[in-house]
Amino acid sequence: MKITNIKAYAFWAGMRNVCLVKIETDTGLWGWGESGLSGRELAVKGAVEHFSHFLIGKDASNIAALWQEMYRGAYFEGGRVLSAAISAIDIALYDVNAKKLGLPVYRLLGGKQRDRIPLFATSIKAMGPELIEDVLRLKDEGWRAIRLTTGEHGSPTEATEFEPRVSIANAAKWVLKAREALGAEVCLGIDYHHRLSPAEAASFIQRLPTGTLDYIEEPIRDQSPEAYKALRSMVDVPFAIGEEFSNKWDFAPYVQQNITQFGRIDVCNAGGFTESMKIAAMCETHYIDMMPHNPLSPICTAASMHFCAAVPNMAELEYLPYSSDTGDFDRYFVNQPKLENNALLVSDEPGLGIDVNENLIKDLPFKYWEAPRLYKEDGSYTNW
Repeated sequence: MKITNIKAYAFWAGMRNVCLVKIETDTGLWGWGESGLSGRELAVKGAVEHFSHFLIGKDASNIAALWQEMYRGAYFEGGRVLSAAISAIDIALYDVNAKKLGLPVYRLLGGKQRDRIPLFATSIKAMGPELIEDVLRLKDEGWRAIRLTTGEHGSPTEATEFEPRVSIANAAKWVLKAREALGAEVCLGIDYHHRLSPAEAASFIQRLPTGTLDYIEEPIRDQSPEAYKALRSMVDVPFAIGEEFSNKWDFAPYVQQNITQFGRIDVCNAGGFTESMKIAAMCETHYIDMMPHNPLSPICTAASMHFCAAVPNMAELEYLPYSSDTGDFDRYFVNQPKLENNALLVSDEPGLGIDVNENLIKDLPFKYWEAPRLYKEDGSYTNW
């Protein structure tokens, strides 16, 4: 089965741009993949076009070898743009190979370890009474794993103030109220979106009684394992780290030094299935459960579903409800993953089990978008 064409589509889908990759073969079969590098989709599209020049004509069944050629074939290895492009291509290759065999992708990953993929819900409400109402609504809907944000989302077009010390004082107050309202049985986490320093993160966690949080996600930037080790020595809350990592080498120090307790892997950024299965195996050796990042289109959800079905060390998958206010996904995507009782039912359809209405997306425009900008009181820029 030879690769005959590779197409990359970057287009606005209502709430964000998405970057999809289609691989066509001489059998008439095709596969779809997705890149997760939000905000830099055109860069990924360009990388896919570079890769296509030597991938066309190659045997589509040599997935692992093609991964190595894409990753190691240039002087400049890795990086988030290249890994995001490799991820989309790798996922598409698994999709088309599984279709050729008439099997779901999880069978190519070693088989299915679960029939249902547990999910966690996210409340994006600002810290205050509205947050408590929202988490109680989620609990009433049957969610048993809930993640909070600070509710400070910012705007890409307007300067939005974020003062860390003000934020952590307010967040500590309302996180404790959320725990009291939810009770002990709900798994409760918070995503601080790497906006804090180690000292600020320690101050926030130390304001909460032990057991308030089941985990804190990305409290600080991940470039320095040493900084996370310092934070680890000051606090007792489990960490959920990894959504920005682009390969197993990024994950390695966090796994080998037992810095993180949940692997926030993004299949669409971390090298696709080929690399993600290696990362999951490395995490398994340290009893680290996977908690995949899943904020994109239904292609990402389908790929994450197959990954979660195949790995033994699984916590929950992030779930973004697809509806009219997240884009016209019901028209663009065919056979989306099915939700039942706050879990995804693992599809037994060949490939990823999902398809794309290519005629509808091929002429959709790309909309320039930047992540929101957050500024401190003194006017300096801080992490979004």
